[in-house]
Amino acid sequence: MENNNNNMGELKAQNQNKKQVRLFYCMECEELAAKVAAQSQLITLQSINWRNFDDGFPNLFINNAHDIRGQHVAFLASFSSPSVIFEQLSVIYNLPRLFVASFTLVLPFFPTGSFERMEEEGDVATAFTMARILSNIPISRGGPTSLVIYDIHALQERFYFGDHVLPLFETGIPLLKQRLHQLPDAEKIVVAFPDDGAWKRFHKLLDHFPMVICTKVREGDKRIVRLKEGNPAGCHVVIVDDLVQSGGTLIECQKVLVAHGAAKVSAYVTHGVFPKRSWERFTPKNDEGSEKGFAFFWITDSCPHTVKAIGNRAPFEVLSLAGSIADALQI
Repeated sequence: MENNNNNMGELKAQNQNKKQVRLFYCMECEELAAKVAAQSQLITLQSINWRNFDDGFPNLFINNAHDIRGQHVAFLASFSSPSVIFEQLSVIYNLPRLFVASFTLVLPFFPTGSFERMEEEGDVATAFTMARILSNIPISRGGPTSLVIYDIHALQERFYFGDHVLPLFETGIPLLKQRLHQLPDAEKIVVAFPDDGAWKRFHKLLDHFPMVICTKVREGDKRIVRLKEGNPAGCHVVIVDDLVQSGGTLIECQKVLVAHGAAKVSAYVTHGVFPKRSWERFTPKNDEGSEKGFAFFWITDSCPHTVKAIGNRAPFEVLSLAGSIADALQI
């Protein structure tokens, strides 16, 4: 009995040291927000009335605004298209001004991350523009905003942010590693990277797996995927990258791996962007890879529209960021 009382006392003390977080969210993220809140009794969902005036501009109302004074507040965002960014920024800029103890913005997918460099005069690096917008979030009573982003496309983008935000760069790779260890052929897993950039980005997080690296070479007007190093023969090869758009590179990489003897090929990306329903290329009916197709295609729920669109269609499987986000809110 005494041990039970001691354990309860320790648990209570631990919870007292943790933050009670009031979590707001955009409409797209309602399902993910519910999953995050289910991870911890310390996270309470809050609501916003998302409406529009007749002219199309946002008519927004933060419910129970007085109740969040002195509280730790977070907002779960999804900048899935330019049309929804303004209304979410309006809320994001307002919440820190409501005398909250601290403010955390969770933006799982940083959407302009792949537009981070200039190749010729006149190119606009919109990743820098977005970073500047987020860097101007008002400071709360607790100090600068904490900004949580998963697998940002280029690590150097951390230097695009100003001093008014504290970027916290997380990764979905632990979710993949956990899933791979659950597979019946876990001992035959080989990790493949579609290019050197993906290898530089992720190889240290996956260094206990054998690795294969592909590369793109130019032949005339085309860029062809080739095997650069490693041996996929007889193995279950998992292609790893941060995001997918059209999926063309993944499909070409899969064909090359099968041609070199891979027993089966799967893929993981943190962000399944898939514009214009390009995920349909990977379903069994439309698979454009080799005859074997993809065994699994793992994505996270960083892009809610994609998760809703693919449903439970094979070969897709969603690995939720909810637990990781709940942990990040306690940092």
